[in-house]
Amino acid sequence: MQLGSYRTTLCALLLLVALFPAAAAQQPRANRPISAIPINVLLRIMRAEDERRWDKDLASLLTYKSAPVRRRAALAAGRIGDGRTVPAMVELLKTEPDEGVRQMIAFAIGEIESPVGADALIEVLGDSRAPGQVRARAVEALGKIGGSLLSRTPASSDQPSPKVEDKQLAKIRTVILEALKFEAGRRSMSDRETILLGLTAVLRTRPEGAGTVVVRFLKYTDFRIVADALNTMARLRLKDGNEQVRQLLGNGDAIVRANAARVLGATEDKQAFDALLDRALHDDDLRVRVSAIRALGSLKDERAAIQLSRRGSELFRVAHLTSGNGAARNEGLEILSALGFILMGKPREDTGPRVAAIMELGLRVRAMTNENVLEDEVALAREDPEQYLDYLKGFESAAALPSNTDLSRTFYGWRSIAARAAGLGELGRVKPLPSSKVIEGSQLELRRMLNDRRTPVSAVPNILNAYAVFKPKDLSELLPKYLANRDVIVRATAAELLGEQPPSDANMRALIDALPRALQDKDLNDAALAILDALAKQKNKDANDAIKTALDSSDHLIRRRAVALLKANGVGDFSNRIGTVQTRNTEADYRRAIGRIGKHVTATVVTSKGSFTIEFLPEDAPLTVDNFIQLGRKGFFNGQTIPRVVPNFVIQAGDPRGDTNGGPGYQIRCEINEVPYERAAVGMALSGKDTGGSQWFVTHSPQPHLDGGYTVFGRVIRGMEVVDKIARGDIIRRVIVNEKN
Repeated sequence: MQLGSYRTTLCALLLLVALFPAAAAQQPRANRPISAIPINVLLRIMRAEDERRWDKDLASLLTYKSAPVRRRAALAAGRIGDGRTVPAMVELLKTEPDEGVRQMIAFAIGEIESPVGADALIEVLGDSRAPGQVRARAVEALGKIGGSLLSRTPASSDQPSPKVEDKQLAKIRTVILEALKFEAGRRSMSDRETILLGLTAVLRTRPEGAGTVVVRFLKYTDFRIVADALNTMARLRLKDGNEQVRQLLGNGDAIVRANAARVLGATEDKQAFDALLDRALHDDDLRVRVSAIRALGSLKDERAAIQLSRRGSELFRVAHLTSGNGAARNEGLEILSALGFILMGKPREDTGPRVAAIMELGLRVRAMTNENVLEDEVALAREDPEQYLDYLKGFESAAALPSNTDLSRTFYGWRSIAARAAGLGELGRVKPLPSSKVIEGSQLELRRMLNDRRTPVSAVPNILNAYAVFKPKDLSELLPKYLANRDVIVRATAAELLGEQPPSDANMRALIDALPRALQDKDLNDAALAILDALAKQKNKDANDAIKTALDSSDHLIRRRAVALLKANGVGDFSNRIGTVQTRNTEADYRRAIGRIGKHVTATVVTSKGSFTIEFLPEDAPLTVDNFIQLGRKGFFNGQTIPRVVPNFVIQAGDPRGDTNGGPGYQIRCEINEVPYERAAVGMALSGKDTGGSQWFVTHSPQPHLDGGYTVFGRVIRGMEVVDKIARGDIIRRVIVNEKN
């Protein structure tokens, strides 16, 4: 690096560090390098990340003599997310001599999502001589910044006006498309990583005219590029090149076929019906069949009903006879969901092969389970709204049965009630709407569920959400009662639904009264966050004053949410109240996490479907790995049900409640890294930044839209065939951790 460049960089850093208080002096200690970074330096970085604290000590590491240290400090800046670091990062992006460090600086600027960094990233993309890895991370970062601008609501007067932001977003969109055009124009020399990350950037920023650019990558011989192009087209519902997409249903790569089916379903391509039905019935890869089944549901062509029903019956027969075959059950549930869409609004038949096939499918579903299945309930409601209530009344006699009978447990189990609530809620969404008698009956049934003392508290959020679909007149009177419920998720649901009601003094008062208790919740902050969001929508002084009380919370996430809401409401910028995180971790915890770097660390997850082994990535996500290992060794996961399975997407586990709302009673910080979400990636489930705890997931197939948004902390190295067989409700028997040198 030239002397002038050093001076420029140091000036920028001096401006940056002036913003921070002096850091405590570091005591020198003997170090041994791990991943080329001395232990004491890595400790400083990890502690600052965990506390979400950027100070002059960390800033000084951006000009450290060692490139690996500079690279790691840049990643820390991105993870901490302090926008005040961006000017110095921008200057370093221009002057840093090491390509790996520049790449990470670009990645970090994208993680911060500050528009201040956009011009420097655009300059990188404008330089065709820039290294491919740097250009790739620059286009990825622009996608994140553009996505943030796209979702941003008008802020206070001290923020850029919407018009200015619109212009910046338009510029970013144009640059992203131009970068992809440039790569497409040099086929033999194109940079693969820039194309892949550019396609995801298009997905995040949604530029007009993207289809004509994205479709150019369907002709590539690299199946991953083709698959990612199709993924972008499916998520943006781009119809460009559907003739090519139909041809790709016969491609040799399963992910290409699956994503092609997704595009054809998302764009409701009627010409693809025969090919999609063939893939749904006969493809040898479950992911392709599932995607084709969903696509047929989008087409709503009733010609598929008989064959899908027969296929579903066979799948449930197999699932019933071979309890280890959760894949058959998952595929059968997808068929149920698709049939609900296909038959919705179609004239009902009393006799004939279609009725016989559907009836057999229904009998198979009910024969293999002791609880109502959500997909079955929703499908029944869609297919025949007029008879759905009569069907439910057939279960009412269970109320008179002893509580230890199977039918009584089926009727009053929380998952069964939640499934019935989902079915009733669907009656308020089907097109055309059913008769007023059905609508009124649905509301009465949902109120009956709420009033029944036997209804488990875990089912109440589902019932409230279903009841709100009908927009009943008494909703605003009903919801405040649930703000006092003992269950935090019930209170959070009530607050979310109140926030969707027209602002009123009564609603505001109920929310204000509920906030102090929510701020004292120890295990979950869902209620507090939901109440704050609902108060922000009231748009008045009393509500904003209540939000200000959350600035004193010991919970970093609550303080951060309060600051963002007050800023959005034009009350003022209270960013100085966010402060740092009161972390649970000690130096011993950090050292234990660092000590795993370079070692082969695994966990074998023993489930009711078999075992699979996760290899951890302690260098990429040391504290996330340590958190999983500590929970696993305590037996936290033992006996838990797996609450979420989405074929061709993920299985999700680690929830002690069993409804995807639970956690260990604390949150951990995200450790976002550059590891992509390929098939078998293990990531942390989140409800927002830094909200991870104990829930984790494994991907069935590549999920590029998750890259850089969710922490990847491991990968399944053995037993993916078991992961593919897992169905919702399966059990984690135990987790066995193994650490080797």
